[in-house]
Amino acid sequence: MVANIIPNAITAVPGVMVGHWTHPVQPTGCTVVLFDDGATGGVDVRGGAPGTRETDLLHPVNLVEQVHAIVLSGGSAYGLATACGVMRFLEERKAGFAVGSGVVVPIVPCAVLMDLHLGDGTIRPDAASGYQACCVASDGPVAEGCVGAGAGASVGKLFGMQGAMKAGLGTAAAAIPGSDAVVGVLVAVNAAGDVLDPASRHILAGARDGDDNRLRGTMARLLAGERPLAAVGGNTTLGLVATNLTLSKPQVTKVAQMAHDGLARAIDPVHTMYDGDTIFAVATGKTASPMDTSVVGAFAATLMARAVVRAVQAAAGLPGCPAWRKVAEQYNGL
Repeated sequence: MVANIIPNAITAVPGVMVGHWTHPVQPTGCTVVLFDDGATGGVDVRGGAPGTRETDLLHPVNLVEQVHAIVLSGGSAYGLATACGVMRFLEERKAGFAVGSGVVVPIVPCAVLMDLHLGDGTIRPDAASGYQACCVASDGPVAEGCVGAGAGASVGKLFGMQGAMKAGLGTAAAAIPGSDAVVGVLVAVNAAGDVLDPASRHILAGARDGDDNRLRGTMARLLAGERPLAAVGGNTTLGLVATNLTLSKPQVTKVAQMAHDGLARAIDPVHTMYDGDTIFAVATGKTASPMDTSVVGAFAATLMARAVVRAVQAAAGLPGCPAWRKVAEQYNGL
């Protein structure tokens, strides 16, 4: 597996740590995001085929305010088991929702993507994988590409896996000028649709013509009358937005909603019935500086689109599933 390490990552947000577990052979893995003092959490699910855990708890009307970790995982529904390992890690450190008599319950929402169709689908992340990702979590640079939840990610699958391209995991962050607020995002891109450059609308990775690496364009094919295959390969793009601001559950939920605009700018089509697109949002509360929630959401959307692009550009190909660079070199002379 190939990964790039960058400083401009979600860990630029104070209080955020990231750890990956990647299987040494099978393209699958999980990514754990830990919050050193907990964080206010929200979520927005827009895909038609989600696989999630503890998302109802994040609804603004429900009791628990703080989450202690967020897990993004491969392995389809099997990958939800990774959260159990994260809970064990946190319980050992007495991090969680206090329920009396010295007992804590770590709050660990989780979302999964489908990568069982690549290689041996009987190998997938489990509780031990989640625990190991916690053990290596840090607030330093974050690996991108075919690591963690992005290890088995691919795009351009609406007409079958034979024309898909490899994708992965990306991250981005930015400070909001004139304040001490920071917004960061993390995304594992496993979309049924194509990934586009948000500015030029040029397709970077997506559906290919079988053995030919030329990109036809999924939307162009749909507009021409072609229809998706009945059995579409596994999909779902998973994301997380983090900020050091002090926000309420309704506010972070709105940020998660707005962040989906970033997916729409960089993935076409998106939020299909074949995707389980889910974005979490958290606020670590490390600063009490005031900030308009709409500004935070606008930053989140722009950063999410940027991270989607990074996810495909950092990915390495697999046999029969080439990455962006190979296709770009072949047809664009890079």
